[in-house]
Amino acid sequence: MTSLSARVVAYASVREFVPLYGLYALLFEDHGLDTRSISSLFVLWSVVAFVSEVPSGAWADTVSRRGLLFGSGALLTAAFTMWLVWPGYWGFALGFVLWGISESMKSGTFEALVYDELAARGCEHRYAAIMGYANAGEMTCVFVAILTAAPLFELGGYALVGWVSVAITVVDIALVGTLPAAPKVEEADEIAGRGDTVLVRYMSSLRAGTSEIRTDRVVRRSVVLAAALLACLAFDEYFALLAHESGAETGFVPVLVALTAVGQVVGAATAGRTATMSGRTMGAVVIVGSALIAGGALAGGIAGFTAIGVGYGALHNTAIVAEARLQDTMSGRARATVSSVVGLTSEVLSVAVFAAYAIGSLWLPMAALVAVTVLPLVGLGVVAPRLLPAARPAGTERER
Repeated sequence: MTSLSARVVAYASVREFVPLYGLYALLFEDHGLDTRSISSLFVLWSVVAFVSEVPSGAWADTVSRRGLLFGSGALLTAAFTMWLVWPGYWGFALGFVLWGISESMKSGTFEALVYDELAARGCEHRYAAIMGYANAGEMTCVFVAILTAAPLFELGGYALVGWVSVAITVVDIALVGTLPAAPKVEEADEIAGRGDTVLVRYMSSLRAGTSEIRTDRVVRRSVVLAAALLACLAFDEYFALLAHESGAETGFVPVLVALTAVGQVVGAATAGRTATMSGRTMGAVVIVGSALIAGGALAGGIAGFTAIGVGYGALHNTAIVAEARLQDTMSGRARATVSSVVGLTSEVLSVAVFAAYAIGSLWLPMAALVAVTVLPLVGLGVVAPRLLPAARPAGTERER
């Protein structure tokens, strides 16, 4: 288990060690894009991701999951490279198209690979803890990467920040080879014995996953909750602009954004401890976290971004717990497909968030926009007790 955890955390963490994360919104702004144009790029990113989300999840239930992760890494490398060699609206747009496809290939695939590997070892109850550590590793790397963006920018501007980010993605591609080739619920040799083609297996996985969501109320509610909580994490795309609007210099913006990453690290690392939280507790956490984000956005400065970090960390924790409960509720025959539906739904909700920012920016400053757009989370906190499945005791299976 220690070896598995280390490999999972290493892969997930290095993928997020991208200094460009702390400055790419400013990269766009400094190349002549306004908030509406930047929001249109985020919308394009989400649209591409959700169009390819479920199909890629079905492929992950059909072909090599590690193979898809290799492809995902290669597309991510190409995306950031595109921004550097073609720094204009259409170059940024093409980069987001590649990034969106890359994320859809990873989303669902990685989670299913880890869960099925744990299931093969009889350790499914460790999923929330391991994914929590992986997410904490991701956020730690985001934090460190964002902090390194400031000195890198001072040394070589956006070019140095960007090419270091590209190099990191190449390292992460190599780490895919260390991940286990987790067995699927339906073994490959059984499929081969039936003589099914890849297309037949793909369609079968797609039908199985979508059917499970349609026919199983618990799975369906879990998908909605996990997707809504994941969509909450779309706000961070605007944190750099929020910091800049509040008067922070470009070199100090990454420091403020990094404060939000600290909160996410703590929230993710404690997911193993909060994995058995009740729906009522989750609802309360979501409401309090939302209030902290709204208040922090209006306050601004170090204190404001610290509050945002605490609230964001709380939401990040609930998102991991909700996704772990979803994994427990699935039959497992099309695990990556069902997980990809979560990604699809969250991307649709993210598009709504980006659209709200694009339209709202015509009348409201960024601080007010952040405060207003977290209000729907209060409603999510109210209905969370109905949507979150009860925690499953270790070593037991859900009755169907």
